[in-house]
Formats: sequence, C-alpha cells, structure tokens
Amino acid sequence: MGSIGGYRLASVHTFEVVSRYPRTVGRNARLGAHGDGPTSTAVAVTTDDGTTGWGLALGPVEPTRALVGRPIDELIDPSIGVVEGTALPLDYALHDLAGMILGLPVHDLLGGAGERVLACYDGAIYLDDLDVTPDRAVDTVLANCAADHAAGYRSFKLKIGRGHRWMDGAAGLARDIEVTRAVRAAYPDADLLADANDGFTVADALQYLQAVQDCELFWLEEPFLEDRADLARLRAFLRDTAAPTLVADGEARPDVAALLPLAADGLIDVLLMDVVSYGLTAWRKIMPAVLDAGVAASPHAWGDPLKTLYAAQIGAGLGNVLTVEGVPGTVVGVDTGGYRLESGRLQVPMTAGFGIPLPDGALPD
Repeated sequence: MGSIGGYRLASVHTFEVVSRYPRTVGRNARLGAHGDGPTSTAVAVTTDDGTTGWGLALGPVEPTRALVGRPIDELIDPSIGVVEGTALPLDYALHDLAGMILGLPVHDLLGGAGERVLACYDGAIYLDDLDVTPDRAVDTVLANCAADHAAGYRSFKLKIGRGHRWMDGAAGLARDIEVTRAVRAAYPDADLLADANDGFTVADALQYLQAVQDCELFWLEEPFLEDRADLARLRAFLRDTAAPTLVADGEARPDVAALLPLAADGLIDVLLMDVVSYGLTAWRKIMPAVLDAGVAASPHAWGDPLKTLYAAQIGAGLGNVLTVEGVPGTVVGVDTGGYRLESGRLQVPMTAGFGIPLPDGALPD
C-alpha cells in the first residue's frame, strides 16, 4: 500500500459546508420538519509539504489543534484507521489525506472488498403528507417519489409511524398502509423500505406488515426500540408469513455490544450505525464482527449528501454493505461529480482520497 511516513500535520482548519435538498423535507415519526438542508462543520488537514485532505468533522475540532507538528503516521494507519484517540474528529479528513498521499481512493485503503457500483435508495420520502390537506396526502408522497425517480433513484424508503406523535394511532397506521400501497402500485419494480423511527409498538408493526404483505417490503427499519422479546415476535411473524422483509436497526443511539448478539441470533438482518456519529474507523473495526454475526451493513447517511458518498466508499472498501442511503441534494460549492447515480446505482470513483476536491475558499489565503 505504501507509506505515509515522513509527513507531519501542519494545520487543522474548519469551515462550513451548506447542503440543499431539492425540496423542504418534512417530519418523521418522532421529529419535526427536517428543512431545506443542513450546515455542517468540515475540517481540512494539511501536511508540511502542502498536501491536504478534508471531510466532515466527527466532533469538536479545537482539541485536535494540539496535534499540529505530529507525524501523520502517528495519527492514522491507512490499513486500520485513526490510531490516535484525540484525532478521531478528523477521521474522514485523515482518511482523505492518507489517500491523497498514497494516490489511492479511500475504498482501496479499506481493502477494496466490495463493488464500486452499489445499490442506492432514496432516503428522502418523509411525512410531507402531514403538511397538506388529507385529500392531497397520497399525491404529495407520490410527487416526491416521482421527483427523486427523475433524479436517478429506483428504490424508496418510506417514513412511517404517523400515529406515534402526529395523528391518532389508528388513523396514522391507516395512512402508513395507504401510502405504502400507493407507492407500490406506482412503482411495482422498486425496492420499498419502511422506517418507523421507533414509532411503532410491536403490535403496530405486525398490523402494518400484515396489511402490506403483498407489497414485499425490502426492509422494515427501526420499528420499535430494540427489545429481544418484541424482535422475536416480529421474526416469528416474518417467518410464518414467508415475508422477504429484512429487519434493519442500530441507527439511533446504538449500543453495538447489545445489537451484535441480537443480530447473531437472527433477530436483526442489517446494522445501520451512522456514517459520521459512529465514524469510519469504528466501521472498519466492527465490520469483521458484523460479518461473523452473519448480517449485512448499511451505514445510516441521512442529513448531509456527503454522508451518502462516504457510505458508498465504505461499501466499496469493506464490502457487506447491502444498499446505500441516498440523500438527494447538493453541497454548495463542492464538486461531487465523480460519483454518478444512474438507475438506482451509485458509482464510486477511482480518484485519490474520497474523490471530492477541496472547495474553493475552504483554506485561508
């Protein structure tokens, strides 16, 4: 792979990246409107010879400035990830930097175990129907699906759980079912995923799955707070009905030590720890255990469109990523053209690092 020895960290610089969704994104089962796109903190790290890597920050950056002057190979081992604990907020930036130094894409640093063209679903079908009159509800969701289909998506994750907070329980569940069936009718060949954001009870989940059984959901995500007995009831239902639906979990406040036994026991099929809050180095460490448990991964990426690209690099590098969560939108002033979404498949570039040039004006003159 080559060596990153002989380089020292010369500077750590933060800047903001602004993302814009193609439309205002509404509520999920638990949270209010998600808005027009986030403003996120990014960090650029530069060596003493002027080589720069950058990425979204994983936490407070200020303490990492004490690392200036340290050899880069004391901060990151390209074959492992970040090896200096205080450098973890620089996780993505240091991986980008290592790739730039070695002239390798990050997915090669990760081992190149996966494909460079990955399935990518639309993660932006939220509960926007709650913000229009009931007679327009289904049409609003279908319009969002149509817009994202035109942008290249062929699979859709539908937010459900309307009865948890926003509607009467029975009415909310009925709307969840109505929307799911309408999207299936409009897109008979699409993979449909459903995400309750822990807004269901186990009884809700079983009633929902029974009602949409012929829709053949690809997965049901975070139906309720992780509970072994409830997950066992869900698994028994899926087994008894021969449903192809997978159970995906582990996004919200993941207790990975508790999730892995549930996965190994056949109660969870896909683990979802977040791209940024969990981190790239953490994913590198945990993936062997995920494989040992016999389950797949799909790092949660909602929020910033850059997270989708990071998740794709993880899939191409570590393998075992079933599908990538797509975040429709753009990052202002950032060239992500090396990644191409065509007919529901996202292609990862072969350029060094993450293949995303440092934005103009990100570093001080």
